[in-house]
Amino acid sequence: MKSFVRRVFIGFFITLSTLSVSAQEIQPDNPFPRVKLVTSHGDIVVELNRHRAPLTVENFLKYVDIGSYDNTIFHRIVPGFVVQGGGYDKELNSKTVGAKIPNESGNGLKNKYGTIAMARENDPHTATRQFFFNLKDNPSLDPVDDWGYAVFGVISSGYETLDKLAEVESLPFHAETGWRDFPSEPPVLIRAEILPQQ
Repeated sequence: MKSFVRRVFIGFFITLSTLSVSAQEIQPDNPFPRVKLVTSHGDIVVELNRHRAPLTVENFLKYVDIGSYDNTIFHRIVPGFVVQGGGYDKELNSKTVGAKIPNESGNGLKNKYGTIAMARENDPHTATRQFFFNLKDNPSLDPVDDWGYAVFGVISSGYETLDKLAEVESLPFHAETGWRDFPSEPPVLIRAEILPQQ
């Protein structure tokens, strides 16, 4: 456990040094910044948790602040599991990726219905910009004896939009990309915007 904590803190300081100044200055005294996601199926407002996931929140806000999530798609929808997006535009081009961030899955936040978490590769410290919403409680994504998937916020309004996204039909296999669970008509994240501090 001590080595786990040590790795998290080392990663914390390394990542803070690589963040842009603008990202660090986004509502710096607001522990729970809110972001509005305007999608083709309705709006979702997420409340982020800086106390529990400071690195992940700053990373996410950085992409929102520069408009990098605008006009991206939700490219993976697994019924009863997750809706994932943030990585590709409508032409399936990969969006610019910043530095990988340390995994903050041991922060006490669980992958429960309506939470937002970071997608990653098998290596635990490979999250960059893609995120997902949990469509149900997913304890298999939480850390137990190994790294999990870092939750960094929860929906404060727009659960009906999440449910609409979850109903979009997905293809078992997408021939062009080789992806699984690719929506037949991918929903669009039209715009992501940081809401005024309350």
